[in-house]
Amino acid sequence: MFFFKDVIGQEEVKQRLLQSVDSGHIAHAQLLCGPEGIGKFAMAIAYARYIHCTNRQQGEACGVCPSCRQYAALTHPDLHFVFPMVRVEKKKRICDDYLPEWCDFLKEHIYFGLDSWLSHINAENKQAVIYGEESESILRKMSLKSYESPYKIMIIWLPERMNDTCANKLLKLLEEPYPGSVFLLVSNAPDRVLGTIRSRSQLIEMRPLSSSVIAEALQRNYGITGQDAVAVAHVADGSYLRACESLQLNEENKLFFDYFVQVMRLAYGRKIKALKGWSEEVADLGRERLRRFLAYAQRMVRENYIYNLHVPDLSYMNREEEQFSTRFAPFIHERNVQAIMKHLSDAENDIGQNANAKIVLFDLAIKLIMLLKS
Repeated sequence: MFFFKDVIGQEEVKQRLLQSVDSGHIAHAQLLCGPEGIGKFAMAIAYARYIHCTNRQQGEACGVCPSCRQYAALTHPDLHFVFPMVRVEKKKRICDDYLPEWCDFLKEHIYFGLDSWLSHINAENKQAVIYGEESESILRKMSLKSYESPYKIMIIWLPERMNDTCANKLLKLLEEPYPGSVFLLVSNAPDRVLGTIRSRSQLIEMRPLSSSVIAEALQRNYGITGQDAVAVAHVADGSYLRACESLQLNEENKLFFDYFVQVMRLAYGRKIKALKGWSEEVADLGRERLRRFLAYAQRMVRENYIYNLHVPDLSYMNREEEQFSTRFAPFIHERNVQAIMKHLSDAENDIGQNANAKIVLFDLAIKLIMLLKS
């Protein structure tokens, strides 16, 4: 685990990273970005392992040197992690307080999303953040002399979750890095990362995976038939994580689909009282799940708009979603699709900024009434 061979596809990026190590030109700050579930974190930790390996062989870490054995146990003294977390009174204040849980989680997951991490630590509906106090821990770790390698590596997962205090202090470290410092920032939303941090980082864009690459990996890792693998890969929209999740019973997506159908039908029927009740019920999802629902709603609006083009290869819906879209898609068209997407995106951002969920959702529902009738 944690080798380049464990990263599905992304051969171009692999070669670029390998070359940077083999040529001795390792940028001190690198921003790996792209959609969720395409292997960015897996690539970052495989890259870190390759940098630290003392016996590299044919574009891969050896797996047997002392450094590699430490990576297998996630105990390498020159490897550090920063990730979103939730505070628990005085017990859990910085990422190191969650390090045992984080290491256990990584040993079981190489492709994962924020929701699975939060579920692992029983965060319930609390919002995950990289807090300002983390900056002191980052500074202390990167200012110390490395123990076993010329490089001290810090992997920062989801830097867009940093609060302003932490982001600004990280910027100072990127502007004047300590010798041998390597920061690997792994982001799903680079546009939400502080602009000055982006400008001081080498951008490494990772693209969605092809359906054929996903299907091949599903057959190899799950032993499913080629036909089933192709069908799952088609609706995964380039995300191996999404493909894996679709193989499992996903009650959350079913719930999101039901809420999406409800709000669209109620908005079309102008049932304001029922929409108020819908808003209050959905608000109880909690902020993190609510943001995932609004992201799901944006995907469904986009898919319904594309459905009108009558090009099946561009459609990424499951059977139940597609059945609903045969009737709903005509109501999503050139005159309203951009406005609907904007209002859904704005609502997602407002929830992330701790706005009152019931008010945000009811306001969204009222706007949908006008747009679906346009």
